[in-house]
Amino acid sequence: MEDVTAFDYAEFTTRNLGFVTEAEQAALKSGGVFVAGVGGMGGACFLALVRAGVGRLAVCDIDVFETSNMNRQVFAFTDTVGRDKATVACAAARRINPDVEIEHLGAEWVDRVADLAARYSVIVNGTDDIAASIALYRAAKVAGATVIDAYASPLPSVIVVRPGDPRPEERLNYPTRGKALDAIRPEDLRASFMKELEYVMVHSSSTKHVDLEAAAALAAGTAKRMSFAPMVISTGCLMAYEALWLLMGRRSRTDCRGWFLNAFAGQTERPLWAPFAAIKGLIVRVVIARLLKDAT
Repeated sequence: MEDVTAFDYAEFTTRNLGFVTEAEQAALKSGGVFVAGVGGMGGACFLALVRAGVGRLAVCDIDVFETSNMNRQVFAFTDTVGRDKATVACAAARRINPDVEIEHLGAEWVDRVADLAARYSVIVNGTDDIAASIALYRAAKVAGATVIDAYASPLPSVIVVRPGDPRPEERLNYPTRGKALDAIRPEDLRASFMKELEYVMVHSSSTKHVDLEAAAALAAGTAKRMSFAPMVISTGCLMAYEALWLLMGRRSRTDCRGWFLNAFAGQTERPLWAPFAAIKGLIVRVVIARLLKDAT
């Protein structure tokens, strides 16, 4: 019988070989990733990175697990309800790889984001907080770090924002552009979320795969965000792929505009050609306005 008390990294990662080379596995062992948020997508991504053998990780989260998290979050169980998400995730990671180095942060991470971005060249944005995300993206740009993200979408998606790429607030024309972080107002954040929602509706078939009335209630702030295990976990795994490729020095085709995985149709969906997007955008804005009117 195998001695499970004697951890051996080479044996732990031996099944990776063939998907990755020995040199790439060594790069993963010495590489580092900062995962901001380890609930849904961020948690699934973090778990995949740990099991792939990434040797150095920083994680943060400000929430505790709730019963409603158990429908999709990989570290949410009946015995973790009420417990700090990052603490639970870190403990699970060390049960997989006792040698993994983990930097555990709480709410103070936003104040330390510049330092984190300077020390971790690969960052996964698993937060659902637009203000925190803006701070993260701005710090990453200054530090020259790459941010891996996903859209608020009923379809799995992934985005890779490299140092020279426009930030989401720039590309999607958020009203937060040019504003100091402490000058961003709640109405700016709501408008920014609507900009993201508009992009998702224009460039994917998401409206075909979600209850639009429920989505409108979310946009109006009268309902919580909908989530579903296959979508959330698939998205986290897509994010993990991108992080691993970066650590190994591989180049993926994913860019700052990202893409969507339509599992219903068995295909990927990429951004529309600009003229088509402009026409569809007019229609989408009308639809959104009507949905919001009905939801309020």
